[in-house]
Amino acid sequence: MEQALSFEQGPIRPPSEAGSLLIRATRNCPWNKCLFCNTYKGKTFSRRSLDEIKADVDTAKAVADRIAEISWQLGEGGALSHKVFSHILSDAALPDSFQSVAHWLASGGRTVFLQDANSLMLSTDSLVSLLDHIRERFPQVERITSYARAGTLKGKTVDQFVRLKQAGLSRLHVGMESGSDRVLKLIQKGSTAQQLIEGGKRVVEAGISLCLYVMPGIGGLELSAEHVSGTAMVVNAVNPGFMRFRSLYIRRGSPLARMAEEGTFVPPDEDAMVSEIRGIIERLDGITTTIVSDHILNLLEDVEGTLPQDKQQMLGIIDEYLGMPDDERELFQLARRGGAVRSMNGFRDPRLRQRLLEAKREIEGDLPGGIPAYIQAIKKRFV
Repeated sequence: MEQALSFEQGPIRPPSEAGSLLIRATRNCPWNKCLFCNTYKGKTFSRRSLDEIKADVDTAKAVADRIAEISWQLGEGGALSHKVFSHILSDAALPDSFQSVAHWLASGGRTVFLQDANSLMLSTDSLVSLLDHIRERFPQVERITSYARAGTLKGKTVDQFVRLKQAGLSRLHVGMESGSDRVLKLIQKGSTAQQLIEGGKRVVEAGISLCLYVMPGIGGLELSAEHVSGTAMVVNAVNPGFMRFRSLYIRRGSPLARMAEEGTFVPPDEDAMVSEIRGIIERLDGITTTIVSDHILNLLEDVEGTLPQDKQQMLGIIDEYLGMPDDERELFQLARRGGAVRSMNGFRDPRLRQRLLEAKREIEGDLPGGIPAYIQAIKKRFV
């Protein structure tokens, strides 16, 4: 019985959707040309049929019901107790879908994320039907979200977004990367600043939460200033609910990695990316966007807050870091990348600083390239 209870899932989701049930509406990415991304390279985009997607929702519901039965069999009264959770994780006979649903239920069972890179490629009618089906099978669900691309947003009307909102679509995650047309062209993003603005405004007007992802460093040294000014311009025009920073990391084997090796793309260092973040935040004005830095690649994870009230606090954190001597900033980078701190506040502990100084001496004595080489090696594990 359990072997038949499997449903399809894609490769990625936003970090903020770690506790969500993953329902695959489309496969892979319809664009798949971004120079910095390897996720879908060599794979073909396709829309799944509505019946196929709904069947996966039904299977997820059947898995949830079966987990409740297992709980009763184990004497746990239908609850997802530690005993039940451990049983599901350790039973090799159960398909992966059981672990996925168990993790989702343990996280509250109230959020769903539609995969893969652009679920809005489905027609509005199909999406509304799918959203209705999810809420019918899981009445407790409070939030349903998806990735989308700027061009796709621009292709839907405000009325269509209102229909999606009414059917239960709560938030759209959009990989904006930059608001500079020159940067977007450089990285072959396949979108423009105007598309981001027009599409983003439609989503916001419809009442759907919009999360724009910005990539500090993606313009390289040459286009850094344009990247900063263009990005701030777009965010100011759209006023999204959220803007999330995802600092650049050049993935091995990506086209951008080859450009870096050839010298046609010169990536900024950690300090330059922090300066870009400062420049973007400083230029944001007249909006109520919440800024989030919830990713390990961001050096200053505590640069978070809601505009306008938290703007000076965020700038103050950045200025504290940039104002430190070179050796102190390097020590902080070591602490952050090594997992010893997540904030500037944690860096002030004198006992930690002593351990960091000892680690620094050891690394510099043992590793060619010293701290920078060590940090690069650590970052490879992140992505």
